[in-house]
Amino acid sequence: MPNRSFNPGDVMSKYFVDPKGLKGKEIAPGTEIRVAYGDRIMLSFVDIKAGGVVPMHSHPHEQGGICLDGAMEFTIGGETRIIRKGEGWMIPGGVPHSVRALEAGASALDIFSPHREDYK
Repeated sequence: MPNRSFNPGDVMSKYFVDPKGLKGKEIAPGTEIRVAYGDRIMLSFVDIKAGGVVPMHSHPHEQGGICLDGAMEFTIGGETRIIRKGEGWMIPGGVPHSVRALEAGASALDIFSPHREDYK
């Protein structure tokens, strides 16, 4: 069974993930993540309150994602765009990026490879 960050009381199978059952972690004011991971990839379910900001940062991990709900202003490598539900991003390791939730906030799914140990 892959190594996953499930809470012991969660009802989980070895193949399926219920994001609502994962333990939350605040990574920036107004921004909470819930993570699950296998051997080589990590899923990070992200909720950002309206106006919430994840400041400019970079990391060695490759990151791809999709906006699940709401809208956000995303800056990647000096390029800024509004990302809405159903749109996504791909960020190579080491590229600076930041995000700010718009309107009523936003939810997203980020996928990292390799795992971000600081998110576990």
